[in-house]
Amino acid sequence: MSNASDTIILGRIGAPYGVKGWVKINTFTDESTGIFDYSPWLLGPAHKQVTVDQWKSHNNGLVAKLSGVDNRDQAEMIKNLDIAIQASQLPELEEGEFYWRDLVGMQVVNDKGYNLGSVKELFETGANDVMLVQANFNDAFGQKERLIPYLMDQVILDIDKASKTIKVDWDPAF
Repeated sequence: MSNASDTIILGRIGAPYGVKGWVKINTFTDESTGIFDYSPWLLGPAHKQVTVDQWKSHNNGLVAKLSGVDNRDQAEMIKNLDIAIQASQLPELEEGEFYWRDLVGMQVVNDKGYNLGSVKELFETGANDVMLVQANFNDAFGQKERLIPYLMDQVILDIDKASKTIKVDWDPAF
């Protein structure tokens, strides 16, 4: 149905809940119930399209009844499948805002023109978000990876989507 790069994984189907086809939902969204803002869902590598008939909070988690899943056996068959959506379902961002997925693969260059490498991934820490930058093969400072704080206007000076470059105030020796 779609290319994997055109989809975003928002969660995973958990264990069956009850006998009427309900399943537990493990969500990767910032706000746990935010996963229900999107429809349809694409399940597993085949991207089988499903809609959520009902959902509710249960204890400290979420459970949902999906279309076409009407008993415990069917719920067991979709257990552990990823829940994805089409990237086009994400809301449009304001100027100067970026989805992390848009930053992965961009070149990171410091304010003196030194190419630090490319963004491998981003992740959250307690204090701030961090970019994991894979250093270039011939890095003059012998670095393989760098952890660079994602702090706009302090460390991150500019993000140019057209040239796929992130300009940073960062010493290449770190």
